[in-house]
Parts: sequence; C-alpha cells; structure tokens
Amino acid sequence: MADKITSRSQDYSQWYIDLVRSAKLADYSDVRGCMVIRPNGYAIWEKMQAALDRMFKETGHVNAYFPLFIPESYIAREAEHIEGFAPECAVVTHGGGEELAEKLYVRPTSETIIWASYKKWIQSYRDLPILINQWANVVRWEMRTRLFLRTAEFLWQEGHTAHATRQEASEEVLRMIGIYKQFAEEYMAMPVIMGKKTDSEKFAGADETYCIEAMMQDGKALQAGTSHHLGQNFAKAFDCQFQTSEGKLDYVWATSWGVSTRLIGALIMAHSDDRGLVLPPKLATRQVVIIPILRGDKTAVIAEADSIALALNKYGIPAFVDASEQNSPGWKFAEYELQGIPIRIELGPRDIAEKKCIAARRDTLEKTDLALDNTLPLQVSEILRQIQQSLFDKALRFRTENTREATTFEAFKTAVEKGFVIAHWDGTAETETKIKEETKATIRVLPSEDDYISRYNMNEPGICIYSGKPSAQKVIFAKAY
Repeated sequence: MADKITSRSQDYSQWYIDLVRSAKLADYSDVRGCMVIRPNGYAIWEKMQAALDRMFKETGHVNAYFPLFIPESYIAREAEHIEGFAPECAVVTHGGGEELAEKLYVRPTSETIIWASYKKWIQSYRDLPILINQWANVVRWEMRTRLFLRTAEFLWQEGHTAHATRQEASEEVLRMIGIYKQFAEEYMAMPVIMGKKTDSEKFAGADETYCIEAMMQDGKALQAGTSHHLGQNFAKAFDCQFQTSEGKLDYVWATSWGVSTRLIGALIMAHSDDRGLVLPPKLATRQVVIIPILRGDKTAVIAEADSIALALNKYGIPAFVDASEQNSPGWKFAEYELQGIPIRIELGPRDIAEKKCIAARRDTLEKTDLALDNTLPLQVSEILRQIQQSLFDKALRFRTENTREATTFEAFKTAVEKGFVIAHWDGTAETETKIKEETKATIRVLPSEDDYISRYNMNEPGICIYSGKPSAQKVIFAKAY
C-alpha cells in the first residue's frame, strides 16, 4: 500500500526503493548484488521488449543468441575493451570439479564472442551487412547496487552489426540511437536528449559513443541507451577481413548498441509519485481496472462491470474487474494507484441507473463521468491517449524548468545541484576530470539535435567555465545515476 512509501521530498532514494518493492516490481536476492524481477516488473520489461523487438525487425535486424561464457583469450584481444571491463568481470576458474585450462568470463558484453563468430561467417562484401540483435543477461560485478538501475546481473538487448564501410556503420549507429529516442519518447513518454559522449565517457573499445540522456525527478541524469561506432577495432582484434567489391582485402566495420532493464528504473523515476507507480498506457499490461461498488444488487453491478471489461478488451484495451469482497473499494483504489494502472473505473448501482460510470486518471487523479453506451471504448481510448501525451508534456516541462546555463564555475556548482547545466568546456579531458572531482558532475552529452542546439546556441564559441580557455561549444553537465 502507498503508506509504505517514503515521500520524494523527504528522501528520494528511499522513495524509489520503497516504490519498487511496494509495487512488487522487484526485490533483493540472496545472491549478492542481484535482484529478483517480480511479475509486475517483468510485465513492463515484456512490453518494452515487444515494442523494441518490433522496431529492430522493421529496420532489418534479426535475433540470435551467443554463449554466456567467453574465453579469457578472446576478452584479452581488444586491449582498451578489457581494460574498461576487467574490474567488473566475474570469472569462472573451475568446472566439472576441475580447474579449467582457460578461464571463462561471464558475459559483461558480447563483442568479443560475437566477433569470433563473425570471423567465420564473413569472407566477402556479399556477406555484409550482418544485422544481429541478442536478448540476454549480462554480469558486471558492481560494488554499489540499486534495483533496476545498477545490479550485478541484468537483462538487456545488445545489437552487433558488421558493415563494409565506415559510412554504413555510421548510419547504423545514428539509426539505432534514433530508434532508442523514438521508443523513449513515444512509449515511455520520457523526453531524452540525443548526442555524442566525450572520449572520456565513451564505451571501452569504441571510436565513438552516442547516447540518450533523460532527466529524473530529482534533477539527475540517467543514460537510457547507447549506440557505439566500433570502427575496425574488433575486426582487427579477431582478424576479420573481407574481400571488397574491388577485390581488395579490408577489415570489417562494426557497431554495437543496447538498452537494459535500467529503463524500468528510468520509467519509475520519470513519472511516479508518492502514491506509487505511474505508467504510460503504452507500457501498461493492464490499462483499466473496473471496481464495482457492491451495494444493492451486487449481481447486476458485477454483470455490468464484466460487460464493460469485455467491451474494452474487444476494442484492444486491456481491462479487468476486481469484484473481490475481502478489501474495501478505498483499499482497492489505493492499491491500483500504487500499481500504476492508468485508468480506474468506479461503478455502483446509482451509476448504472444513471447510465454512466466514473473514470479516474492515475496521472492527475482527475475523475470524469463516462456514458455507459457503445461509445465507452472510444471515450476510454481517448483518455489513455491524453494520459500518454500528458506524461510526456509534464516530463518535458520539468526538464526545461530545471535546465540552466552557467557562465562561471561558481554559478555552475549551484545550478548542477538542481538539474542539467549548459556550459562551455574547453574540450580537454583534464578539465572534464577536474570538474567531476570537484562537483561529481559529468558531461552527459554533446547534443546532436538541431532544436536543442539552436535553442541554447550550443555551437557558439565562448570561454570554458573552469579553465577560462577558449571553448568551441557548450555541453550538458549533470550529476547522474
């Protein structure tokens, strides 16, 4: 129930954990750093997975599966890659009661094991492109964990593609980060900023990393998806060459891209409130709960509730009836608000007599009378559309109100405690590191979206807020999860 949830204003971090556990989305496991994703949480992941899988396949990608275990010799082939992941790796040293001749790494990401296969599959330009996605689990030995946001094991998808030219790979990188942005905004109702990571923040082993960054309700940033241009780095590490159309030999160009169950954490922190979960209708497995007010002729009320549910489900709106009598209507109202059901329909004997029902929106808690006739599915569908759009608009408004520009480091230090800060940076890793050490803020993204660039004059030359040296552009700083 909602009374178990700490308020956001009192303790945002505790509010998040309370909500996740009270809404039965996930729980801690007895295995250190791991979580149990409960049915309510997994249902959200299934909705995300279905939408993303469809979007991937519409752009020509297919699914495959590669081993969980990666030989140590494979991991070691790409030096920058192993350096970036080594501290987080879990390693198997024994199997079948004996010490292994070669250690096996539990998959932290799959570039190396996949490129070992691509070397076997690619001989000619005719074998390209390869556009493969994998739905899998990965293990990264995180020291500090938080449900959904950072756990030792998590679920994700990872795309791995192979191309004949750098240009083709570049187009793939941008196509996929664009798909992530579309998914975040159209399904999660979560506005994101798309752009490039600095060299210090890019993926280990990549030439370039693009990302989408979202603002949570505490003003912190959350990286919601990444797409990496891997150049020819992994092809060279695995000697994966192909014969070009001109008859020459060249190394294959690569990309990788992924999102994870971290998106569930983002969804929670972008929209939810002190009453519990707030779900965008497009990601709600159950969009409508119908609660009969069981007074008078109970049988007639339940029959009408069942009829409404049937009509909504036939229309494609997932609806269900809670006619149980062990809990009061008030308890049910609070429970389904906690679970984030987008619409609650209340129905009693008087409502039936007046040929109407009451619809309560989860996002605003507003109540509306709806006519009990054949237009009801249309009325409910319109409210669901309004909720989806309203959640996006509210989140976008919040981000705009909590994005500030700073021209001095003193102003920057104050502003970055409250949200995103747009400021000039001299382009050096040294300055980037010093700002991070002094404020815990990092450069989240170098925006690539024209509207964002023009609104804040991102490409306007200026002076770095920290070093005082010339700066070619502004960047977005924030504290982050």
